[in-house]
Amino acid sequence: MRSRIRGLALACTLLYVPAIAQEQSSSLLLRLSEPLNPPQNPPTEKPSPPQSPAPPPAGQAQATLPMPSTPMRLTLQAAETVALKNNPQISVYRLLALASAQLIREEKAAYYPNLYGSLTAVGANQGSRIAAGALNSPHLYEKAAGGLTLSQLITDFGRTGNLVAASALRAKAADMNSVATADQIKLAVDQAFYNALQAFAERAVAEQTTAARQAVSDQVTTLFQNKLRSELDVSFANANLAQAKLLLLDVQNNYQAALSRLSLVLGFPNQQNFELVETDTTLTPPPDSVNELVDEAYSNRPEIMAQDYEYRAAQHFQKAERDLLLPSVEALGVVGKVPFAPTADGVQPFTSWYGAAGVNINIPIFNGFLYPARSKHAALQTRATQEQLRDLKDRIADQVRTSWLNAIAAFNRINVTQQFVDQSNLAFDLSQARYKIGLSSIVELSAAQLQQTQAQIQLAAAKYQYRTAQAVLRFEIAAP
Repeated sequence: MRSRIRGLALACTLLYVPAIAQEQSSSLLLRLSEPLNPPQNPPTEKPSPPQSPAPPPAGQAQATLPMPSTPMRLTLQAAETVALKNNPQISVYRLLALASAQLIREEKAAYYPNLYGSLTAVGANQGSRIAAGALNSPHLYEKAAGGLTLSQLITDFGRTGNLVAASALRAKAADMNSVATADQIKLAVDQAFYNALQAFAERAVAEQTTAARQAVSDQVTTLFQNKLRSELDVSFANANLAQAKLLLLDVQNNYQAALSRLSLVLGFPNQQNFELVETDTTLTPPPDSVNELVDEAYSNRPEIMAQDYEYRAAQHFQKAERDLLLPSVEALGVVGKVPFAPTADGVQPFTSWYGAAGVNINIPIFNGFLYPARSKHAALQTRATQEQLRDLKDRIADQVRTSWLNAIAAFNRINVTQQFVDQSNLAFDLSQARYKIGLSSIVELSAAQLQQTQAQIQLAAAKYQYRTAQAVLRFEIAAP
């Protein structure tokens, strides 16, 4: 009789143990606050309870995640600044833009004189002549001379001007590509930042769930030892604990992977440990109209500007290729000195100085239809570039609409997920109450626990998924 009284007293004491340290969500903890019906004929010996999930054997190595270093405090704005400074893709496109600017100087070189010097020394059979080969002056004389040659383009009827204009427009397109790359890097930073915050929130839920289920497992095990619960209850409690530990391992791995991705986007060669700080906690709904967003994207997207510059550059290049069929006028001048020139047959073939100036007009007549083919090729490329611009606008409009719809769905998902959490909490409380008074088994309670955990994880993720959707929408319309 005394043994039975002591068992009932111990059971009542365990059943009134408060929830662990007033956890953030009391529904995560199985609160056994009411006494259960004791068995009629308790045995005198206590059976051995089922074992909780055991740690690895002493001789078996256990994999561990990297030990965190001192965390770096990081806001979203600071992360974007660091990425724009360190990410190598930014440097790549800036260098390409600078390289494109040099193409303008290359084309403008045709406007300036071309001056070069020549030094010539010839040993020949004095007075002999070239009898075979190209059509040129056949006379051969020994000589040593030096001189300068100057050429200056007078006009090519607009070809050089069109080439310069095309290069300038391509340089502007390269600048817009650099801006587009910066926007893409900022979007990647936003996505990695919010993914890391989401993984951190999910890790907190998993840690809280594991702690709560560990307490439940300990309590149910103690009750089983006093014959107040069955072995099945203990097995389900330990299975729920193992499931929570598996969830914790997954979210810990996801969090480390998110930090690794964020470190990569920020331009760090190694994974960094960050303390991520949210400066803006307000959630504003998406805009009501998508048509205005599409118009804003047409006006702001650097990709559209770059493609428009490419189209205009192709138009100028087409005109430059067409101008190959027109004449070109060039001024020429030479001057030099002949310090050594032996006589031939008693006659000096060279004077000590020479100089001349003239104008040369090149008129293309026939070259195997090369210039017409080049002009046609440039015209077709121009039309293709125009179609690429139209296709780009259509795709951007579709991306804006899709991003807008995704943002609306993500925003509405927050409220629906909150309702899911409320209902799962209510279902858990009801299942817990039924379990306490013996109207249901631990199977029903375990299902309610699992549903509650899933709801809380989805709620933790819903906010950051909407933040990510907002970032994508800002990128699609090129909003600041």
